[in-house]
Amino acid sequence: MRKYFGTDGIRGRAGKYPITVDFFTKLGFAAGKVLTNHKELTVKPKVIIGKDTRVSGYMLESALEAGFSAAGVDVYLTGPIPTPAIAYLTKTLRAQIGVVISASHNLYHDNGIKFFSSQGLKLDDQIELEIEKTIDSIENLDSETIGKAKRIDDAQGRYLEFCKNTFSKNLSLSGVKIVLDCSHGATYQVAPKLFSELGADVLSIGIQPNGTNINEHCGSTSLDLLSLTVKESKAHLGIAFDGDGDRVLMVNSKGEKVDGDQLLFIIVRAAMTHKTFSGGVIGTLMTNLALEEKFKKLNIDFQRSDVGDRYVSELMQANNWKYGGENSGHILLKDFHTTGDGIISALQVLQAIQERQLSFDMAVEEIKLYPQVLFNVPLENDVDLESQEIKQSILQAERIMNQDGRVLLRKSGTEAVIRIMTEAKNKELAIKAAECIQQIILKKH
Repeated sequence: MRKYFGTDGIRGRAGKYPITVDFFTKLGFAAGKVLTNHKELTVKPKVIIGKDTRVSGYMLESALEAGFSAAGVDVYLTGPIPTPAIAYLTKTLRAQIGVVISASHNLYHDNGIKFFSSQGLKLDDQIELEIEKTIDSIENLDSETIGKAKRIDDAQGRYLEFCKNTFSKNLSLSGVKIVLDCSHGATYQVAPKLFSELGADVLSIGIQPNGTNINEHCGSTSLDLLSLTVKESKAHLGIAFDGDGDRVLMVNSKGEKVDGDQLLFIIVRAAMTHKTFSGGVIGTLMTNLALEEKFKKLNIDFQRSDVGDRYVSELMQANNWKYGGENSGHILLKDFHTTGDGIISALQVLQAIQERQLSFDMAVEEIKLYPQVLFNVPLENDVDLESQEIKQSILQAERIMNQDGRVLLRKSGTEAVIRIMTEAKNKELAIKAAECIQQIILKKH
């Protein structure tokens, strides 16, 4: 059983267990030992370490640097940079390990860590478990074997050019007015520069990080400010990244939310037009039913993974498919990157509408999502979701929605609640269906 790692690395409250200076030093040493032991190396191993803009990143970066150095690994520091940039740099600079210090869309008082392999992929379960077993076995090495540390001065520039090269050289964003919300996070420098260099008229918000304002009432988890700014500035669209830049959501010219399912559809629809699409698409258990039905009409295979970009990526790899994503805005495009990248995903959406000579609003109109209703039912005691009574309540909920909807029940991995999700073309019926299941769960509880 895992002690530290979750589905997206290690995350917790900065300064408290397990996110402490001592823990990060041990983690750096353990990761350095385990990951380099899996390689036949003729040169000293190296790690690329990046971070977002949280104030605790400075402290934890130093702790990781010490741990990796003690394990005999040379450390290369990038400073604040998006998570997908580290995946790219790790592969490009032939490092053995890539590390990002970030708690993604969480507020500043949390922090965490994500690891990438030498191929720019999330680590296998087996390696994560091996790191956990090694954490408490730190040792002193001889001075001549200790790693050194240096800064990568051109990390932002390398990543900017990498992203820019995913956008067609035959197209320009000239005449497109965009509001960028960088969530006071890792994209605050590179995103405004990139979209401006591609010709867009860019108005940027969320670009003044102070260490404690990351994701605060801004970014992809809070679209109100972006929506208001788009409407007031009469922009064509708005783009919002999360704190570490691996997710993206957008708003249309009316300030209306456009989620990851809709963005994924726009990208895939364009790929079909210029015949670069092959295989199928991976969504998750939370992917809107409307997207699945749209793909079915286009004769595109569609499969669902568990919730989490890691599981999306694993199923994409198993099927050898190139497109996948979550409604939260974590979109994976394996033709362009090994991991989810908010900037690249946004560029592919913009390229799609430019190629088809559509406005963003028109492209969004091509897919209407079904209303989703989410209930969290708090529990003191466990409830068996496989019980006959619960199964009967699901069947009853489906009848309420006239067999024209979907029900998902799952236990939270982080708190004592059962999450009920219903979706149907009629929102009122979806609400009644969710209430039906909620009553049975509360009755059993």
